[in-house]
Amino acid sequence: MFLISSGRRNYFQLRRMSIQAALIDLSGTLHVEDEPTPNAVEALVRLRDSGVAVKFVTNTTKESKTTLHDRLCKIGFQVDPSEIYSSLSAAVSYVESGKLNPYYLLSEDARKDFPPEDPERYFNSVVVGLAPNAFNYEQMNKAFKVLLEKKDNQLVAVHQGKYYKRGDGLALGPGCFVKGLEFATGRTAKVIGKPNSYFFEGALAGRDPSSCVMIGDDATDDIEGAMSVGMQGIQVKTGKYLPGVVPSPPATALVENFSEAVDWIIQNNKK
Repeated sequence: MFLISSGRRNYFQLRRMSIQAALIDLSGTLHVEDEPTPNAVEALVRLRDSGVAVKFVTNTTKESKTTLHDRLCKIGFQVDPSEIYSSLSAAVSYVESGKLNPYYLLSEDARKDFPPEDPERYFNSVVVGLAPNAFNYEQMNKAFKVLLEKKDNQLVAVHQGKYYKRGDGLALGPGCFVKGLEFATGRTAKVIGKPNSYFFEGALAGRDPSSCVMIGDDATDDIEGAMSVGMQGIQVKTGKYLPGVVPSPPATALVENFSEAVDWIIQNNKK
């Protein structure tokens, strides 16, 4: 669900805008752990007041939607839970629609969003997210055995990010563990989260991609993924941004941080 500031809704519905909605990455773009990026709290208010609808999109898989929403509010952001669209949300829909009974390699908090394992049914899939405590030999070997048990058992990757930004620097994402299971079993994972079109089309919820922009720090997951479905992409130099990693095609704009991305959008919509 996209929400815009109620006080200016009617005015901006009448006005033709080149950018009508923004998908905003969270970790590394809006905040790093429990700290907002520079001027991000105020910038989000300015973006809403400009009439641009917002949705927060994230590959974060360690936290349930409730935990994620609580974290954002404590940091100082005004966010409605319906505005959060995560790779976990998309993966839950995939599991439910496919009537899967997965063996989960997820954090305990992320598991809260998913259907419980059904002990009356055999495992017919493995779902992998960012779960540092689950990436040990015993649990990885269990996942390996589940995938080999039946030829149509699915490997589902909530996402396969290479790394993410923590307070102590970059840290391994779940991608290498997904690739390890692919290598060992010969299966190809169904990847749910960014940069896949499946994720972005779900987040857009029917909006025209050409009227939307993605703001993110990841060249591949955020910028290339969004631009592949017809969106514009603004890359920020916070979070996991690395100068030598350039998206292809290049981002529509490269700015210092989220606050400058908001400046760019507002100025663009005045032209």
